[in-house]
Amino acid sequence: MKVRILELPLDFGASRRGSDMGPSAMRLAGLKETLTALGHECGEIFPGIPVPAMEFAEEGDPGAKFLGPIAAACGRLAAETERALEEGCFPLVLGGDHSIAIGSLSGLGAYYKKKGLSWGCLWVDAHGDFNTPDTSPSGNIHGMILAAACGYGHPELTGLHGGFRKLDPANTALIGVRDLDSGERRLMKAAGLTVLTMTDVDRAGIAESVKRIVAFFKGRVDRLHVSVDMDVMDPSIAPGVGIPLNGGFSHREALLLAEELAGSGLLGSAELVEVNPVLDTRNQTARMAVEIAGRLLGARIY
Repeated sequence: MKVRILELPLDFGASRRGSDMGPSAMRLAGLKETLTALGHECGEIFPGIPVPAMEFAEEGDPGAKFLGPIAAACGRLAAETERALEEGCFPLVLGGDHSIAIGSLSGLGAYYKKKGLSWGCLWVDAHGDFNTPDTSPSGNIHGMILAAACGYGHPELTGLHGGFRKLDPANTALIGVRDLDSGERRLMKAAGLTVLTMTDVDRAGIAESVKRIVAFFKGRVDRLHVSVDMDVMDPSIAPGVGIPLNGGFSHREALLLAEELAGSGLLGSAELVEVNPVLDTRNQTARMAVEIAGRLLGARIY
């Protein structure tokens, strides 16, 4: 398979700095070598999509902080994601904080709309990222991106890379969720998202939960995108994230999910975000992200 690695070293969307170094940390953890060993042909845009230093950027509206530079960078990512698909590549997007996903989701939405294909997204995250400027308690855009892709929120985000809804909420599922703001919870329920919290995973078990997720997308969509925020992992395994929350996925649970998604035959793109080397221990979180990427792209023990 031809894999196109797209890096967006952006950390404007979060409160804690450092995730802009996430792509470099994943490269140092052997991402390209892992994928090449699986037989994939890896192309990349290097250096990554340029981002100005935050110190020279205007924060702007406190309800949607750094909207201008985030939208500009994500517009470039949207174009590169769409181009990768047009050239027959599997886009593997590396962040950066989760605000970069409005770029990848917009590029995917534009491509699949043009091709007349249905697509879905699995959001693997401790958080819902379904706030808008009206509901967000922080104004941080990394918590608004899934809502924007589904058509809710600031017009500069919902209209990025084309004035249409990029992602159908009915084709969107989340797993691993364990922290929601009250306003986003109400909006998620109104939008009709499918959500498996960590409590749901605990009740059913990881194998049954993953089976439910794959069954949800099978027959519903032609292609699937998976967006993995590394804070879905338990901090004992992945400490290098901006918002660590106890009670997350174990090492084995994350790899089982990735393997089953790979085996579904639906996966057409993926992204890994919120690796923060400043907060990490010996690049542990980046190594975990690389292992997840490998499983998503076909790695097996036997």
